[in-house]
Amino acid sequence: MDNLWAPWRSKYIYSRKKKKCVFCDPKDYVLEKTRCSFSMLNIYPYNNGHVMVAPLRHVKSLEYLKAEELVDLMDLVVKTKKVLDKKIKPHGYNIGLNIGKAAGAGFAGHMHIHIVPRWTGDTNFMPAASGTKVISESLGVMYKIYKSSLRGR
Repeated sequence: MDNLWAPWRSKYIYSRKKKKCVFCDPKDYVLEKTRCSFSMLNIYPYNNGHVMVAPLRHVKSLEYLKAEELVDLMDLVVKTKKVLDKKIKPHGYNIGLNIGKAAGAGFAGHMHIHIVPRWTGDTNFMPAASGTKVISESLGVMYKIYKSSLRGR
């Protein structure tokens, strides 16, 4: 059996014992903050450019958002998608909410929206055959690509 060296995962593994919400005090790979929400790279991406958008306030589901928060959240989803369209040119997206632990939310108490860029042919045998997903760019590179768009480059 081959091993895939992934030292960046150790931070997640060792911190899993803590119940601190990663969305309440985001530090790593924050892309943008608005009045009511923020976006950040998913540090365990399903695909290259995987971003999460969440309200700043700790809210477990859509119906608990105020109208202003809901509009701000969706505006940031749209803006984030436009930046990804321009910078990494995916062929499509999976955009969705995981609300509650049963739906796969790692932090069920803080709702968030996943934006997963997709390309024709981006699925292959690797996940099925070896349990390994191939991500073409590092988080650092994706962060720089996204942030450069905000600076007008």
